[in-house]
Amino acid sequence: MTSPSPSEGPDRAGRADRAGRAERAGRAERAGRTEGPDRSERPDQAGHADRAGHADRPDRPERAERKAPRRAVDASRRTRQPTEVRRRLIVEAAVPLIAERGTAAVGVREVAAAAGVSVGTVTYHFESVQEVLSEAMVLHIERYYAALSEAAAQATSGAEGLRLLIDALFTDDTDRHWRMWFDYWNAGERDQAFARGQAERYETWHAEIQALVERGRDEGDFRCDDPADFALRFSALADGLALRRLRQVPTLSVVDARRHLRRFVDAELRG
Repeated sequence: MTSPSPSEGPDRAGRADRAGRAERAGRAERAGRTEGPDRSERPDQAGHADRAGHADRPDRPERAERKAPRRAVDASRRTRQPTEVRRRLIVEAAVPLIAERGTAAVGVREVAAAAGVSVGTVTYHFESVQEVLSEAMVLHIERYYAALSEAAAQATSGAEGLRLLIDALFTDDTDRHWRMWFDYWNAGERDQAFARGQAERYETWHAEIQALVERGRDEGDFRCDDPADFALRFSALADGLALRRLRQVPTLSVVDARRHLRRFVDAELRG
């Protein structure tokens, strides 16, 4: 074996030394990778851990801003108006509408708005707006004639009761009633509900007039062979005078309307 020359010795030694250091450094680096930080601390694992930690926090801003869902009121705590109360409310609201506009100009939306309910509520309780208007008109008419009947019933005689009826039929305030009555009358030509209601009202009205005539006859103030026939002609004359008063062609005052009816009573029952 040939020995290195003096000039090659130091150079070879240096290279060997550097190679040894590089080999040791490589082993140390490999060992460091194996024995380094715990896997849970690696960047990718740390990111997952951080997100998981946020998910477990109850005070996360996104959740804090969410509003709790509204819960329906328990059925036992709700208050619903009975059907008859709701129907009466709607009918009551329709009465002034008819007086102001007439039945032809009142629709389901106007009735609903006046009653403070939805259109659906009106159509739920009534088959049509005609049914609402019919009941509203009947309500008004019943109130009007109930007041007349009460006054006549308290009269001391049949003759006085008939006189009070005449006075009540024509006043400065009854034009509104007559306007509604004739509107109702005309509506009866288009709708059977109106026609039936008006027929029933006439029957009741005729019966009340007939009862007063029979009472006056029994008391000796009237002479009448057919009180029912008189009641029919009396109500027809009252309707005609009321229509003439509304049209005012020719002019007809309240005083004159009453006078014509009294003359008819005198001629028919006292003549």
